[in-house]
Amino acid sequence: MTSNVILMALVPVFFVLLLGFVAGKARIVDNGRVEGLNALVMDFALPASLFAATASAPRDRITDQVPVFLVIGLTMLIIYLAWYRFERTFFEVTRSDAAVQALTVGFPNLAGVGLPILSTVLGPAGVVPVAVALATGSILVSPLTLVIAEMSGSKTRIADAPASPVLTATRRAFAKPVVWAPALGVVFSLSGLKLDPLVHACLVLIGNAAAGVALFLTGLVLSAQSLRVDWRVVAATGAADILRPLLAVAIVYGFHLGPDVAKTAILLAALPSGFFGILFAVNYRLDSATVGSMVITSTGFSIVTLAIAIATLFPR
Repeated sequence: MTSNVILMALVPVFFVLLLGFVAGKARIVDNGRVEGLNALVMDFALPASLFAATASAPRDRITDQVPVFLVIGLTMLIIYLAWYRFERTFFEVTRSDAAVQALTVGFPNLAGVGLPILSTVLGPAGVVPVAVALATGSILVSPLTLVIAEMSGSKTRIADAPASPVLTATRRAFAKPVVWAPALGVVFSLSGLKLDPLVHACLVLIGNAAAGVALFLTGLVLSAQSLRVDWRVVAATGAADILRPLLAVAIVYGFHLGPDVAKTAILLAALPSGFFGILFAVNYRLDSATVGSMVITSTGFSIVTLAIAIATLFPR
């Protein structure tokens, strides 16, 4: 069962990544102009998917995920802040690059890898914790990255703004659909309102494109640059695939959570680096080569770490 889960989850991921890479290398798609695909994912498909998943979930299923929210939220924040400080201290990269790389290491690939794995391991019930975890990252570390990128990457816009730089950058960050859509979905579910079936169908139709297009875009971007595997990329892979799930284990035991919640949270933390970082790097014209290398190596190494995590947490 374990090998089947890994194959079903990771082979499609690598297939779509390779598809985007080949399309870029063969110049079937212009890998130098990806702003349109980036906007499709970040402003339409992914926000629609996040809102539909959280808003359509029953209130009790959302409240049952509060421990998952706490564990995955703390895990993401600690890894994010630690890697940001590591980059700034030892490599003296810009704040924007450090933030995007910290997002890559701290925010796991919940949409592309998490959904198929948890759906296979937990069945249909696995969709809700993935949606809550996505909302958690979109509410916590994504806005933090956007604020840092906005503040350090656009001095002209900040200088023209009447408010303080922090307030201006924060307002721009929270205006992004990928930030407010999942938060709005959680509020909608907790309010007890029912999402209209027609609205849900419309959102799901565009939302279904999120994971596939994001992975295709990642491969497309990587096709425009050389793969760099240095010791920093190796360290980032270790932080994402090994330290992140181990940190989640420590937090789970610290809060004395039940076994079902603990297993779900740890498995979510064990997922490889996500594609948010590379999309942000493209959007703000940052070092996407390093970020892309981190995503590829983390995804490849996760074949081993995820197999161990699933076999340990869900032995059958």
